[in-house]
Amino acid sequence: MPGQKTIGFLFIEGFADWEYGLLAASAVEWFGARAVSLTSDGKPVSGISGFRLTPDRSAKADENTNLDAVAVIGSDLWFGKAPPDVTGLLTSIASRGGVVGGICAGTLALARAGLFEKARHTSNGREWINGHEANYAGAENYEDVPHAVADGNIVSAPGSAPGTFALAFLKTLYPERDSDLAQMRTLFAKEYAEAS
Repeated sequence: MPGQKTIGFLFIEGFADWEYGLLAASAVEWFGARAVSLTSDGKPVSGISGFRLTPDRSAKADENTNLDAVAVIGSDLWFGKAPPDVTGLLTSIASRGGVVGGICAGTLALARAGLFEKARHTSNGREWINGHEANYAGAENYEDVPHAVADGNIVSAPGSAPGTFALAFLKTLYPERDSDLAQMRTLFAKEYAEAS
């Protein structure tokens, strides 16, 4: 498809199953994107649900030169003793103007890569991110909000905000599709507007 954008979804063991579905499906179905699944070493991983995911490729930067964007999906292993180092992938995509997003503990990968140094961002709480990644570059740019934050090509969200993460990510990747994004936002909001 001409002009089709490719989005990488980065998963590690114990990934949060609810954090990527809305973004991945919306990007493909409504925006015509191509979704590619990545793991740090190219080997299968399991989500919190136990569902097994076999990736399309690894997270090595040289295997992903065609990515227009990457979304780092949360997992408790991001704050474990030896989280995977995906700095090369994230900085490579960011340096060529691609969108780099992180949700929940996936935001720690962005912090470690230095991507919050000049970008407003959020995560699972100021104390939470500082407790797991003390003195990271850009800590002063943290916004303690319950929804996604986009600044330039960097998108971040707490794990409780997969809806606004999807919207902010797609708005950053497809700024020219404002009316489609407004329709998508209205559709998502109905669930909460009518809930009792």
